[in-house]
Amino acid sequence: MSASLREPPATALVSPGAATALLDAYRAGTDRFLASPHHTLLGNGAAADVPHDTRPLTWRVRAVLDARRRAGAPAPIVVGSVPFASDAPHSLVSPRSVQWAPPLSGDPLITLPAPLPQEGTDWQVREVPAPERYGQVVADAVTRMRSGEFTKVVLARTLELTSPDEPDLPAMLSRLARRDPAGYTFAVPSGPGRTLIGASPELLVARRGGRLTANPLGGSAPRSTDLAEDVRRAAALLESPKDLHEHAVVVDAVRKALAPFCTCLEVPERPTLMRTAAMWHLSTSVTGDLADPDVTSLELASALHPTPAVCGTPTEVARAVIAESEPFDRGPYTGMVGWQDADGDGEWVVTIRCAEAAGRSLRLFAGAGVVAASAPEAETAETSAKFRTFLDAVGASL
Repeated sequence: MSASLREPPATALVSPGAATALLDAYRAGTDRFLASPHHTLLGNGAAADVPHDTRPLTWRVRAVLDARRRAGAPAPIVVGSVPFASDAPHSLVSPRSVQWAPPLSGDPLITLPAPLPQEGTDWQVREVPAPERYGQVVADAVTRMRSGEFTKVVLARTLELTSPDEPDLPAMLSRLARRDPAGYTFAVPSGPGRTLIGASPELLVARRGGRLTANPLGGSAPRSTDLAEDVRRAAALLESPKDLHEHAVVVDAVRKALAPFCTCLEVPERPTLMRTAAMWHLSTSVTGDLADPDVTSLELASALHPTPAVCGTPTEVARAVIAESEPFDRGPYTGMVGWQDADGDGEWVVTIRCAEAAGRSLRLFAGAGVVAASAPEAETAETSAKFRTFLDAVGASL
């Protein structure tokens, strides 16, 4: 029986501490780790790479999984990341071996203190673009939206961190996972000598048999350490016209993309709140029944990617604005990271709250959804708040 989202396979670790054991066993460069609210997985090595050629990616993934199953591999999966740009190379492999465990959030050992950031690490931080320049880019986009060119664009900026020594990626992953154990924590190779590591709050899509689930986010507010202020910010977010509009744009796009695959699709009328350690988000849980049982999780994810939550609308216009406005290549940021098994089940997460590590450097990413009602200062502050997830994990600050 192949692994599914309903429950880990029969060979999964089930004892208390099983999930944290996989977290502690992660080794950068060779392993692929992904924790979700449903389970924890650790893949070791690469039995087969998904090739880069002219065939659709979904076909190439299916071919690798079919070949692995014919060769007798028990419950093979493909795991890794797909970048934001459709023509950029992905990083997907079928691991030699996979271990499964229950979710981190249910593991009693996840409450133990995480490893502290490396003592004495002197991070050099470079903001790209600088906050003032980013604010001007946001203002320019708002002007163009008010003239009717497009309705939304997600604009990002990066922090380039450099230290005298290579960062301890397993310890960094542990801190991220323990900070938000109910979210999606991941660490996967993203290219030669590079590792994509992060803790995303956003499920792009999951398939469990004939059932799909998506959880689009859009509209957010930073958390506060003061309880009364934190509650006030959450309540204000639920009533914010700007954020509700931004969220509605994303949910409508998800509905339109998934409806052709479904016999029925359930979309709540109003969003709810999702919280992480750093942010409040407007959240909608979309569920549906598949019309064709052969449609895979990656096919569904590819139909959704990129949503207006990470790109904008209309999509191609927003892509062009991003290319004009951002002085860097997004790479895996705002792509998707996840897994799929040979039966087509799997889950794919939006690649946000992440960094790409290479040698002594880390490149952090954060973006904000810009609409006609956006204020440059507010969007700049939002990206700074989103950087907190990773800055706390490495012991750095702006």
